Amino acid sequence: METLIVHPKNKEQASALKAVMKALKIDFETEKSPYNAEFVKDILQAREDIKNGKGVKISVEDLWK
Repeated sequence: METLIVHPKNKEQASALKAVMKALKIDFETEKSPYNAEFVKDILQAREDIKNGKGVKISVEDLWK
């Protein structure tokens, strides 16, 4: 058979997917992210801030000047 990898965006989606797989008697595994959830939230917020023009963006060429 084949392996499917899904990426639910929130707990609600994850719960729904698990319920469907259990109902269909499909074996599945869960794996926690190796990253701290608060750290991931901070990184995503920082990326969003840069997109919105907030913060300071330094080019790689200017990094060591």
